[in-house]
Amino acid sequence: MAAIMRTSSAVILIGSLVLGSSVLLAQRGPIPPPLIKEGVTEKISEHVYVIPDGDAVLVPNVGIIVGSRGALVIDSGLGTRNGQTVYREVGKVSKAGELYIASTHFHPEHDLGAAAFPASAKMLRSRDQQADIDESGPAITKTFAGFSPDTAELLKGVEFRKADQLFDKELTIDLGGVRVRMMAMGRNHTRGDIAFWVEPDAILFSGDVVMTTMPAFNGSVSSLSTWLQSLNRFEQLKPKRIVPSHRAMGDASMIARWKTLMTTVQSRAAELKKQGRTREDAVKVIQDELQDRYPRTQLAGVAAGAYNEAP
Repeated sequence: MAAIMRTSSAVILIGSLVLGSSVLLAQRGPIPPPLIKEGVTEKISEHVYVIPDGDAVLVPNVGIIVGSRGALVIDSGLGTRNGQTVYREVGKVSKAGELYIASTHFHPEHDLGAAAFPASAKMLRSRDQQADIDESGPAITKTFAGFSPDTAELLKGVEFRKADQLFDKELTIDLGGVRVRMMAMGRNHTRGDIAFWVEPDAILFSGDVVMTTMPAFNGSVSSLSTWLQSLNRFEQLKPKRIVPSHRAMGDASMIARWKTLMTTVQSRAAELKKQGRTREDAVKVIQDELQDRYPRTQLAGVAAGAYNEAP
């Protein structure tokens, strides 16, 4: 029975992700090959480099944190070819011996370039992220491969890299002159979202939890209350700069915008539920009220989640 429940959860999760990705692809039209660009790496603080995504679909913002003893790569790209590009860029900015790899979450464009790194590199994961991979990794890889012939080629024969170290809530990596706190955030965009806080540079790698675009709320996984806790936690860090997993970098105003959205939806959904309105009615009301400020399609997931969690 437990195995059946895990399989059902994985199917629901993949279905939710396919729907979200289909909406994205429909909005953006046919996508070019999702390749990380070489030679565009930016230094954004004393210890932090970013390979920007160039606003390309299925390409992440890649982080490279460099200390005197080692380097940490955050998000390795979609498949081995992208991972090779990232590894070459690491070699341009770091000559230190230790190398670590981590992902903001387990979606293929963030995680499946890790296979290109040498065996000596250490893969770091939270236990929640590992659970996502164990339950849904092969299925989501197949789904992403089906997006286009290019994604199929990039993902051919690629598997999730085995973790060299697992952690529960937090893990701090000392790279020499710079420390990176890896924070397991709980059920936000995925169950295994990880955020990265770079000390002393005050740079936050927020994954899909905070972006310039509206966060993707997955009804089968995401928890609005947990997401709000994550935003509060980010706010308390007082980041100088935020590097999301996709699209443009920003500052703490990104946190405030989505916190305002989620608290507004949370309060309104609770009111409507108390009035006896159905979830479908409540979602439509919230969409109608907020569509001038936020995308209507993405509002549906947040509103439904808020309704489900309301007393």
